[in-house]
Amino acid sequence: MSGQPNDQKSDPTPPPFDPSKPSVPISYPIKTLEDLENGSYYKSFHYPFNKSSVPLRPNTGLAQRPRVLVCHDMQGGYVDDKWIQGGENSGAYAIWHWYLIDVFVYFSHYLVTLPPPCWTNTAHTHGVKVLGTFIVEGEEGTATCNKMLSTKESAHKYAQLLVELAVALGFDGWLLNMEVDLAISQIPNLKEFVSYLTQTMHSSVPGSLVIWYDSVTIDGTLSWQNQLNEENKPFFDISDGIFVNYFWEEDGPKLSATVAGDRKLDVYMGIDVFGRGTYGGGQWTTNVALDVIKKDDVSAAIFAPGWVYETKQPPDFQTAQNRWWSLVEKSWGIVQNYPKTLPFYSNFDQGRGNHISVDGAQVLSTQWNNISSQTFQPFLEYVDDSTSKTIEVRVESMNWFMNGSFKEASFNGGGNITFKGTLEAGASFSTRLFSGQLLMGPLPIYFTYSVNSEGNSQLGLSLELSSETEGKKKLFLASQGTNQFSSEVLMPRRLTTPDNAPGWVMQEVSIAMNGYTLTEIHAVCYKQQPEITNTTEYFAVLGDIKISTSSKNTEFPPSTSWIVNGQDIEWGTSQGSKTLSLKISWKPEDEKGPLFPKYNIYVEKLSKQSIRTLKGTLESVREYIGVAHIEAFYVSQLVIPSDTSSLKFIIQVCNVDGASQNLDDAPFFQLDVQSSTNILSLLFGCLPSLVKNIIAYL
Repeated sequence: MSGQPNDQKSDPTPPPFDPSKPSVPISYPIKTLEDLENGSYYKSFHYPFNKSSVPLRPNTGLAQRPRVLVCHDMQGGYVDDKWIQGGENSGAYAIWHWYLIDVFVYFSHYLVTLPPPCWTNTAHTHGVKVLGTFIVEGEEGTATCNKMLSTKESAHKYAQLLVELAVALGFDGWLLNMEVDLAISQIPNLKEFVSYLTQTMHSSVPGSLVIWYDSVTIDGTLSWQNQLNEENKPFFDISDGIFVNYFWEEDGPKLSATVAGDRKLDVYMGIDVFGRGTYGGGQWTTNVALDVIKKDDVSAAIFAPGWVYETKQPPDFQTAQNRWWSLVEKSWGIVQNYPKTLPFYSNFDQGRGNHISVDGAQVLSTQWNNISSQTFQPFLEYVDDSTSKTIEVRVESMNWFMNGSFKEASFNGGGNITFKGTLEAGASFSTRLFSGQLLMGPLPIYFTYSVNSEGNSQLGLSLELSSETEGKKKLFLASQGTNQFSSEVLMPRRLTTPDNAPGWVMQEVSIAMNGYTLTEIHAVCYKQQPEITNTTEYFAVLGDIKISTSSKNTEFPPSTSWIVNGQDIEWGTSQGSKTLSLKISWKPEDEKGPLFPKYNIYVEKLSKQSIRTLKGTLESVREYIGVAHIEAFYVSQLVIPSDTSSLKFIIQVCNVDGASQNLDDAPFFQLDVQSSTNILSLLFGCLPSLVKNIIAYL
């Protein structure tokens, strides 16, 4: 290998990561027992950003049926998902089939793997529990165990530290993986560690879980049993379940169920999707193992479903991902239902894309990824043979090009559902959106949805409801051209659409069905009658859907009711331009006020001219710079044009029902660039005289 010429220098080695210094917020693990013990994580600049902002729904217990645990292991962990405020990769990995998952584990080979908050936020939204991982392996793992298990008190101490991390960051428990040989004398204290961790997690986080991985046995030998038996059952007995290693044979689930007795649902039989020694081969035959596990009435632990992404399965990630998860659904069925409670909102955002919109107007046109941005994900059914359907249905994050112009792909966020294909006059096409368990009371509820369509393409909603006394009922929500439908038709009223959202139509209808349960929501494609044109082409976009108990617009606290601060302000230069980094934080004056799930962050770069004419016709440009899911946001190296004299950072408050505060009414933080420059100049101007005085003094 040829080296660099002598007259060239290699790039300097970047400085080591210092978590105490302000920088773009990231998620990272705890690598040593010393760092776990000294609490340095809590002193990190990044710690408050790593707190999840979405609590698990109350009373989210484990269902009394076979469950699905998904263990995410990808490229060592902390890849695109480590960027808490979002990254710049529209092709980043994500999971959106949350309705097929009960428990999600974030796994890596570091000592203490802390789930990035994006996973906890979206999993909790969908009713899924989230676990971190504690793993010991190799020589370092042996040394860790020698210290951690030296006494009963030390075992309790380190278990308590893990509990405190889960409580502080808002996730729901731990997967324990003890991949080392231990002395038989260490086993009593290992049992103390597991038991104390399990009991203390339960008292600290109701509904939490501690899952034991099938690794070290009761005699201290690292020996994977590939089933529940007397060698690993003592750890199963003092925890919430066991993740059985994936080298089991066909009778493994049945044998394990027999040993577990009335706790057989707490046995999670491992399946490695990469197929390494897994029964059935994993990959595209993962369902073979799932079928056996389901038949024997135990639970499943799916390891590394990111195989689809890492191995670049054709034809593209989204199609391959949908196809693979359809195997899970066919074998196991749906395990999560929503909507269950109100308000309910979905803009079909998968947490990645090439644009972001707010109320129909595009505010970002570059690549991004942020799993925290996922709202409720639709239950779209995968159809293996695309020729068997007239309409292709996809969750999209790109801009469609139609009739010589780009259509905004999203009404809110970075996704939508597109319906594209052919449809004859009088025909219709229906597809499932959500499978719910929403009990309706005496007051009406309101369905609001946004549609953008071409020509005479129409898009409506079909609702399926059931009542113990009245049986099943179907309602069809459609604006026009509904003669071909036999179910009861409700015509929505058309709402006023923002001026900057051309093509979008917002519709709303109220329904009073006391005693009924909403069980299904379908999208229905049809053509307007009579035909405006003779074409069979069909194209429509569903932007979002909201279900709420009120038709009134959300009332947000005025900007004057917020306390906004700027911290860690740092001015710099980059390629001849001035830059600014700072942390902006905010909180309501009334700490008992409502909590909000997210905040869009904008900046106005005000020049002297724009400030002088603020009351005139000249308007400054509001630039979208990111989204926050806690009440803080870090701005990194914002480039400031030379004529900028003031910066105004606007915090647009967003509600759980998808509503966004008017920017003119939003809280903000304003920083005078000119005065800051003068202060710096003054400080630098004082340096020569200060140096002279020091020299004279010496």
